[in-house]
Amino acid sequence: MSAGRIMVVEDDLTLSAGLCFELDMNGYLTVAAYNIKKARQLAGEDDFDLVILDVNLPDGSGFDLCRELKERDPGLPVIFLTANDLEEDVVAGFDLGADDYVTKPFSMKILLKRVEAALRHAGGRETAPKDRWEDGFLCLDFAALTARRGQEQIAITPNEYRLLRTLTENGGNVLTRQTLLGKLWDSEGNYIDDHTLTVTMNRLRAKIEDGEHTYIKTVRGMGYIWTGGR
Repeated sequence: MSAGRIMVVEDDLTLSAGLCFELDMNGYLTVAAYNIKKARQLAGEDDFDLVILDVNLPDGSGFDLCRELKERDPGLPVIFLTANDLEEDVVAGFDLGADDYVTKPFSMKILLKRVEAALRHAGGRETAPKDRWEDGFLCLDFAALTARRGQEQIAITPNEYRLLRTLTENGGNVLTRQTLLGKLWDSEGNYIDDHTLTVTMNRLRAKIEDGEHTYIKTVRGMGYIWTGGR
């Protein structure tokens, strides 16, 4: 098991290659981006456990990229690695939520310790909501609003997607009927009643479950729990 996925945003190709090599040799999985455009693309396609980020990049400021990344996932650890060593730059980096600010030239051994510390501190963080849930039988794509059971594409209503997303994001935890009702409304924007929740949940079960796969369990007197097919 790897120690974490790290995106290295550095436009100096030699330095980037050296950073990725050292990190990979220490058990991490690295992906390199040489500009902000590529970093945005990578961040949109994959989840990272940490970002090492230069301030001066060919197509903009690493400060702006840090702000974007933190808006998307406030708990994502960011370490600035830059030649900008002025006090105001260091302060600006920390004000943006950076976990560390390392100035060049730097010691690779010390940087590795700082990476280790940042990942350790972030160990219990909550991750951003996922756009997909799948287990090999059921596949739910919340971004594309599609669902597949086995090899069969199934039709899911907007309310059913809201239910599924809430359930999967809280897998293993009991969600009260009141909590779920707060997520649902009809096509005209009106909140639905308790009876409609029961009907919607039963219809949803019929769509996603079969004799061998049970995903939603009723907890009598309380609400529902997503069991994840177990």
